[in-house]
Amino acid sequence: MNLDERIDVIEAGYEFMLAYAAQGRLTDSDAGGSGVGFQLREFLGKMEAALDGLGDEVAAVARQHGTAGRGVEHFLDAVTEDARKSLSLVRLVNSRPDISSMLIDNVNGSIHLRALLTDLFVVAEAFKGEPKA
Repeated sequence: MNLDERIDVIEAGYEFMLAYAAQGRLTDSDAGGSGVGFQLREFLGKMEAALDGLGDEVAAVARQHGTAGRGVEHFLDAVTEDARKSLSLVRLVNSRPDISSMLIDNVNGSIHLRALLTDLFVVAEAFKGEPKA
């Protein structure tokens, strides 16, 4: 999965979780056959895959764009750390037998996930266009 695909997956998962949190569910069990609980688990699984190794992917893209080594190491470290913490959070939630809307609402409010989303918006804007040859 390339960086743009990872960013799209993480954003889509976050947006789905915003909608899920608003539903007031006590569990992700498929009440009424809507499949929303299954969709939540699917989004969480995709987010986990997108988050795993994200920091390395961002660093590789930075190198391709000639940015690495230009005083941005601390930012790249922050992206890696925010991705690691967000990955741990997603894994924790996905390990639960029942996922309530309240739990997802708290995940949505997590400073780690929100920081990562902001990091990714910066990365997407900073690395627009073709890499340096």
